[in-house]
Amino acid sequence: MATETTPKAKKKQKDEALEDTAGQPNGATPARKRALVTGASSGIGAEFARQLAARGYNLVITARRKDRLDSLASELRHARKVEVETIEADLATSEGVSVIESRIASGDVAMLINNAGFGNSGQFGEVSLDRELEELDLNIRALTRLSHAAIRQMREKGRGTIINVGSTGSYVPVPYMATYAATKAYVLSFSEALHEEARQYGVVVTCLCPGGTTTEFQAVAGFDSDRMPRMAFQGPDAVVTAALNGARAGSAIVVPGFGNKATANVLPRLLPRFAVRKISGNIFKRVSGGTYGPA
Repeated sequence: MATETTPKAKKKQKDEALEDTAGQPNGATPARKRALVTGASSGIGAEFARQLAARGYNLVITARRKDRLDSLASELRHARKVEVETIEADLATSEGVSVIESRIASGDVAMLINNAGFGNSGQFGEVSLDRELEELDLNIRALTRLSHAAIRQMREKGRGTIINVGSTGSYVPVPYMATYAATKAYVLSFSEALHEEARQYGVVVTCLCPGGTTTEFQAVAGFDSDRMPRMAFQGPDAVVTAALNGARAGSAIVVPGFGNKATANVLPRLLPRFAVRKISGNIFKRVSGGTYGPA
């Protein structure tokens, strides 16, 4: 999906990032909304930050790699003239999540992007259990805690947006990435339920379910990239554009790309579950390197 570039579309996106001035004195200048993006140091998270800045949002960006956060913040302040706050935090730890919860509690976050997460590949009985538990802490526990912190603030204001990043793996079991797919199944189910609960308060909760995306994810997961079909991959720009446009339209789920839609919505309905897991297992057994990426 291409990014809208017409002057009318750009103005529409800029207006999206302005706070409502109803009830304020006449002539009040609308303030920019603020978005908080986790896992913003690279890949989809960094692209969320870039596109939100282009739409006029001020930003809070967080990740473990402070040098990358600082570089991105400098880029966006210069190119987009927006405020960018950086927070170094490891969301796989309770202490790191508490820092971001406190930032959300300040009450000025209009959009939360729960993007931080990672995958680990290999046979479950052979991979590091500590690494698998870290995956649960980051992909599920941190996302749940931050969603709770944001929902409480947004409900009171009667508006706000949460985008939780799932995966096409949310829809199918994935042998050789068993824990990862299970965490993303949780993200999808949790987000759909929150969407239905929150809509009555004017809050939108959207689950983004991308397929293969050209980021560092494959290296961290330990994939053999040479065995992965490049034509199946999307760029993070198309994925993020679809997510932001879908959330703006109030969608509960966004699956970008025709092939990904087929994986998520067609194959699990047409094929019996044993066939789906067999196909998935054959694919991921081939690309699984059985090694672990950097934390």
